[in-house]
Amino acid sequence: MEIRIANVRKEFGRFPALHDVSLDIRSGELIALLGPSGSGKTTLLRLIAGLEHTTDGRIYFGTEDASARTIQERNVGFVFQHYALFKHLTIADNIGFGLRVRPRATRPSRKEIRRRASELLDLVQLPGLEKRLPRQLSGGQRQRVALARALAIEPKVLLLDEPFGALDAQVRRDLRRWLRELHDKTGHTTVFVTHDQEEALELADRVVVMSQGRIEQVGGADDIYDAPASPFVFSFIGESSSLPIVVRNGEAWFEDRRVAIAAHDCEPGPSRLFMRPHDIDLADAGEGTLSGTVAMVRRNGGGRRIELAAGQGAHRVEIEVPAEIAPSVGSQVSFRPRRWRIYADPASVKGTANAAAAKASVPARAIAAE
Repeated sequence: MEIRIANVRKEFGRFPALHDVSLDIRSGELIALLGPSGSGKTTLLRLIAGLEHTTDGRIYFGTEDASARTIQERNVGFVFQHYALFKHLTIADNIGFGLRVRPRATRPSRKEIRRRASELLDLVQLPGLEKRLPRQLSGGQRQRVALARALAIEPKVLLLDEPFGALDAQVRRDLRRWLRELHDKTGHTTVFVTHDQEEALELADRVVVMSQGRIEQVGGADDIYDAPASPFVFSFIGESSSLPIVVRNGEAWFEDRRVAIAAHDCEPGPSRLFMRPHDIDLADAGEGTLSGTVAMVRRNGGGRRIELAAGQGAHRVEIEVPAEIAPSVGSQVSFRPRRWRIYADPASVKGTANAAAAKASVPARAIAAE
């Protein structure tokens, strides 16, 4: 089932939760809505489900306008973060609940509902638990039951709202691998909400990065991580450091030092230089390098993480280095990024079309050193 979200706006009272959001979701695709709290991702999911209705815009299931249809009419399966299982019902009865409350004309027989529940328990790898109660299962098992219940109604679309948010880290990792395998087996069009970037990048076919009620970027894991479309995406996805620079005559300047990185495709004026800790090398002091005072050194798995106070000390930069490198706190080191991205500073773009102009002036590329 294809889903098309066309120029959707949602307001709660006078509060705008979504601003003119458009998105095409392909049939059978697993999509992640990723963003911080307040970005609008759960609101968008609830609009797709029919739990909320748009202030403006349309939502299409295939070619059908589903905007005014109820959640029952849309036939979606919804999985909540906290399972929402009925505590007094057995696992089989929880799974079959959506089928038992159907109108008599479309309600399967009791025997068929039991068969369907048993079949789904096998699918979610929980065979033989039909007669248990939810309290007798672990959190990960309860979430699998919640997913089986959503699948029981044979939904057109499967929607998951922070499905693993209430579970510990190891269980989350195990369940997201399992969910990916289950998705590939069933082929449902699936949309899930998460604030966990690792979860989104590992699990989804495409990631929709959201901020302040808008879509910042849509793409696969490589697109989102390696070619972020905005400063927000760069700083939100993965770890990063940034420095304020000025682009003059195709050159980047940090404070009073020229930085030896190409900036000839960048708009002149105030900008920000973004880089990731693993894309920065320590260097010999010299023209074109950046420098900073070592503020902290800590072990980070197989290497070390160095935190620098760069320039006059107001800006922090983190660098990953091999474990054998351990400069002393307070010492001065020089560094140079291997890959980076430069974005125009939105505050420097004047006029009424401030945000749009800022985005238009952000052609800065991720550049690798020769």
